Amino acid sequence: MAGRMGGSQVTTTNLEIISVDVERHLVLVKGAVPGPRGGVVVLRTSVKNPMKAGGQR
Repeated sequence: MAGRMGGSQVTTTNLEIISVDVERHLVLVKGAVPGPRGGVVVLRTSVKNPMKAGGQR
């Protein structure tokens, strides 16, 4: 069947940042990162429920 495939954004949670190499501009991530090698990856915090993370009412 004709159509487009692979152009959607994927979010993966529960990944752990192991180390950061500032000189070589690398971030070592523990876990499976979706997408092709050399693709763009956006890293951000993933607090889903602020009440469990110590937030106030």
